[in-house]
Amino acid sequence: MSAWKLLAPLAVVAAALGAWELYVVLGGVPPVVLPAPHAIAVATYTGRATLWSNFLVTAREVLLGIGVGMVVALVLAVAIHFSRTVRQAVYPLLVASQAIPILMIAPLFLIWLGFGLVPKLGIIALVTFFPVVVTTLAALEAVDPEFLKLFATLDASRAQCFLRVELPSALPGLFTGAKLAAVYSVIGAVFAEQSGASAGLGYLFTIDSAQSLEAQAFAAVAILSIFAIALFLILAAAERYALPWAHQSRKGTATVWTRVAL
Repeated sequence: MSAWKLLAPLAVVAAALGAWELYVVLGGVPPVVLPAPHAIAVATYTGRATLWSNFLVTAREVLLGIGVGMVVALVLAVAIHFSRTVRQAVYPLLVASQAIPILMIAPLFLIWLGFGLVPKLGIIALVTFFPVVVTTLAALEAVDPEFLKLFATLDASRAQCFLRVELPSALPGLFTGAKLAAVYSVIGAVFAEQSGASAGLGYLFTIDSAQSLEAQAFAAVAILSIFAIALFLILAAAERYALPWAHQSRKGTATVWTRVAL
């Protein structure tokens, strides 16, 4: 079953690339319109040094941006969970922040904060924090009240209930939001670099596209896609390792909440 899970998406990707190759070659599509997969592979190999150096810049921005976004998201989720006033005051603003197109906000961040690393982290954090807030908050509010009552009968304080019951229950939601954030972070990094940068895969894509070097531009896109997938898989593996009880629960086996809490 695990082999099929690996082979099935690879087969779909191989079929899509094959259809793409045939469409470009047999259809006579100009390379400046749509490069063939083999041309993108060649461009990736010949430009590997440039792609690698720019990838390191983007990867640094993405990883730091995810970290900032997750810290902000966790603080906001806990504050909203504990305070109805904070929920009423802040939550609508969080939703509104996601309704503003990032293409409009990214240039303003650069004007306000300059062209260094800080505005890029701000843009990536803005893109990534919201799914973490929503999924973590939903997990906090989905705690079985019976567990809270059980701890209350044991004279547990509010802080103890949170640390031993509510926080463990929020971890699956936190990981779910983090996996979504990992995908969105790459998009945020590209927007940030296209708005103003001197390095990075988003910057490289913009330069190559302007010079009609579509194969090289697509190579940058391919690396960004692989990076996002790798981040997602790493977080999924970390979740499985750190929260085995959550996966047992999803499979319908007995939960071990009391073992986690005590």
